[in-house]
Amino acid sequence: MTTDTPARLLTLLSLLQTPREWPGGELADRLGVSRRTVRRDIDRLRELGYPVQATLGTDGGYRLVAGKAMPPLVLDDEEAVAIAVGLRAGAGHALEGVDEASVRALAKLEQVLPGRLRHRVSTLQAATTPLTSGDGATIAPETLIVMASTVAGRERLRFAYRAADGTGSRRVTEPYRLVSTGRRWYLVAYDLDRADWRTFRVDRVSDPFATGARFTPRELPTGSAAEFLRRSMRRAHESYDMTVTFAAPAESVASRLPAWLGPPEPLTDTSCRLRVTVSDAKEWMAVRLGMLGYDFTVQEPAELVEAVRELGARLSRAAGEATASAPV
Repeated sequence: MTTDTPARLLTLLSLLQTPREWPGGELADRLGVSRRTVRRDIDRLRELGYPVQATLGTDGGYRLVAGKAMPPLVLDDEEAVAIAVGLRAGAGHALEGVDEASVRALAKLEQVLPGRLRHRVSTLQAATTPLTSGDGATIAPETLIVMASTVAGRERLRFAYRAADGTGSRRVTEPYRLVSTGRRWYLVAYDLDRADWRTFRVDRVSDPFATGARFTPRELPTGSAAEFLRRSMRRAHESYDMTVTFAAPAESVASRLPAWLGPPEPLTDTSCRLRVTVSDAKEWMAVRLGMLGYDFTVQEPAELVEAVRELGARLSRAAGEATASAPV
């Protein structure tokens, strides 16, 4: 019998978070208490914000349903390990759709994981290899966890940084936001030594360290970390204006485009046009457009038109050679 009320409530909550309906009698047996005590505990959970639904009958049942807000979850060891491994795998490869919110969730989970579970997570990750797409660099999840924690806690961050030309430096920053482009993670931060805002590629960061020194966030010049990163990338690389027409509805194309490219404008019900300034290599952009799965035509720039033409010719030759060598 569970006489400790807080412990009993946690046990009851863990049972209710299993997606099924629990008869009152079964809950009472599991907890070693009376049905009346179960009803009282259900009322306590409701007062704490957990939406527990009761059903009528000879042995009324209880089920945890969706509410207006997300209540705290109670996870067993296996569930906690599974979630942590999944978040680590996604965060480390900057997959599209896995953004800063996922990294914040991973940071929160890692903070409260017992040592024995943290070891299991690390062991599982070391023994598995995820299949990912794109050419983004792999990042140690621990690096993202430290960064996300300092962003959330408004804590100064110190790290070693390797520039594009290989030059190394030590940085002390006030981290503002982590931004994912779908291929890479970037940190937008105020660099204290340079007294200016900077963006850092996270895969070039090493030895991140939360200093413990708190700070009051400064106002970002652009108001948006994503916009600041976009402008920074334009300054750092040669940018060009791209115009592409797709033979598909705007909504369909937008669902497959990286968010940083912005939405295309509809032309008809079955076509749309994308006009955007980008700084990615034209060869990579040709591949990225081809991966969308829709027929498209590049209007500008001429260099991108040529890159698409060369890619198409190369793929056609590869397909021709594969057909010629296939057994009859």
